[in-house]
Amino acid sequence: MKKSEKLNVVSDLTSTLQNINSLYIADATGLGANDTNDLRRLMFENGVTMKVAKNTLIKKAMEQSGVDFDNLDTILKGNSVIMYAENAKAPAITLKKFRGKAGEKPVLKGAWIDSSVYLGDENLEALTKLKSKDDLIGDIIALLQSPAKNVISGLQANAGQKIAGLVKALEERV
Repeated sequence: MKKSEKLNVVSDLTSTLQNINSLYIADATGLGANDTNDLRRLMFENGVTMKVAKNTLIKKAMEQSGVDFDNLDTILKGNSVIMYAENAKAPAITLKKFRGKAGEKPVLKGAWIDSSVYLGDENLEALTKLKSKDDLIGDIIALLQSPAKNVISGLQANAGQKIAGLVKALEERV
């Protein structure tokens, strides 16, 4: 690969890394051509972008992006495939789904999600269960609304009797 081609790859990767909130790095060594094509197809269907690049170019792009990937660059050894998607857990779910058909490959080397680093394949299951920021906000709102909904539904059940009872109790106090 010529130096100008390497610079283009680093530039493209750098701009990509500046605009994502999650990055997965996996090792697809040992996958045959058909399995690799199946993996690419499955990634595409699930909205995951998958790129293969040399480790040194990925590392340079990580450094030039200005994003703090913590110690994620320590796993850049051997063959590396990077994956990213708008939905932070989509690559993990897609990897797990693919492995159901093809065995234990590709192996997850590590992931970076919203400044948290997960190193090792043993984190794949946990990554598939991560909740997005929107999911967590929705859960908090639901928890906050729950007590108010209980009071309103309690008042609405037999509302005429309860309201009349409240009015009568207030009249007796006056």
